[in-house]
Amino acid sequence: MVTGLKHPIILPKESHVTELVIRHCHLRVNHQGRGMTSNEIRSNGFWIVGLSSAVYSFISRCVTCRRLRGGNQVQKMADLPEDRLEPSPPFTYSGVDYFGPWLIKEGRKELKRYGVVFTCLCCRAVHLESANSLTTDSFINALRRFLAVRGPVRVLRSDRGTNCVGAERELANALSVMDISQVHMFLQKEGCDFIEFKMNVPNASNMGGVWERMIRSVRSILSSLLYHHGAQLDDESLRTFMCETAAIINSRPLSPQNLNDPLSSEPLTPNHLLTMKSKILLPPPGKFLKTDLYSRKRWRRIQYLANEFWCRWRKEYLQNLQVRNKWVVPKRNCCVGDVVLIIDDNQPRCQWRMGRIVELYPDSDGLVRKVRLYVGTSELNSEGKRDTLSYLDRPVNKLIVLCENV
Repeated sequence: MVTGLKHPIILPKESHVTELVIRHCHLRVNHQGRGMTSNEIRSNGFWIVGLSSAVYSFISRCVTCRRLRGGNQVQKMADLPEDRLEPSPPFTYSGVDYFGPWLIKEGRKELKRYGVVFTCLCCRAVHLESANSLTTDSFINALRRFLAVRGPVRVLRSDRGTNCVGAERELANALSVMDISQVHMFLQKEGCDFIEFKMNVPNASNMGGVWERMIRSVRSILSSLLYHHGAQLDDESLRTFMCETAAIINSRPLSPQNLNDPLSSEPLTPNHLLTMKSKILLPPPGKFLKTDLYSRKRWRRIQYLANEFWCRWRKEYLQNLQVRNKWVVPKRNCCVGDVVLIIDDNQPRCQWRMGRIVELYPDSDGLVRKVRLYVGTSELNSEGKRDTLSYLDRPVNKLIVLCENV
């Protein structure tokens, strides 16, 4: 042993024998880190040129180490969707999500009520509705009340909740029995269209940060209101609190710039635009100047103020959305055939399931942020037999790559 330490065997960094030595020593230390593996190699009389980087390269490809301690897959932050960058009337492009439940009293009974938040992706305004349950019918009723108050919507984004998926299916079935050509001609004449549902992949709450942040604000304000006035909460009180909460949120400034400057203009808020929306999605034709502010025609005054809102919106708010503090460098795209570990926050790591990527969903920039997996399952089917494989759609940040398909 002393001779081996004094006159070690010198090995090149890249060779088959070097990899076998590193593998043997790594297994002897039970898949520990780079320091313990390097010490084991040195103590057995081997000197590898570039030892540290060679051991690090091997450990980074070790399937067992990836399974036990590997980090999740990351990718460059995606560009903002066009829904958030195009000036449009409030709630033309919206996001929706559920929150709650809240307990109310009906006589001596306590019932659950849920909140439904609709947020404008462009001007960040909020509309709140209450729902009696999480069923599809309840969501459709809340959606109809929202459309009756706020007007037509072109795109509605949401998480892949069962009620939202069911509502999309119900509306699609209703659409399938109609005469599409006549309906389309009527909608074009009225200046509107059917709602297009766009849903995120399951377990991708980070893709719905637009409405998740609004839910946090709603919860904060509702908790304060209920603390002071919610001793005997009923349906009417809950609806009142929802309206008051929406009014508070819609009066918040969109940008913190110049808030402390007494000479700056009034902060831009969603309420500056909410009362200026008409039924038609597109603004009326014409050129609106500052002199229209003093015009006797009220609609021209309103349209000039709306144009001023969008000018300030582009200068003060839109520029703040382009800042990226992290995830600024493209990473390796997942490939078909990669073996991955599916992160499940409700189970310990040793019980996470493995899967194989069978389909990619690349974005417009060519980067992959969503994939389809082939996974094993232990559930019984309708025939009482045990299915062996099933499909799952997941974001890449919920995956740990165990074995790359090169």
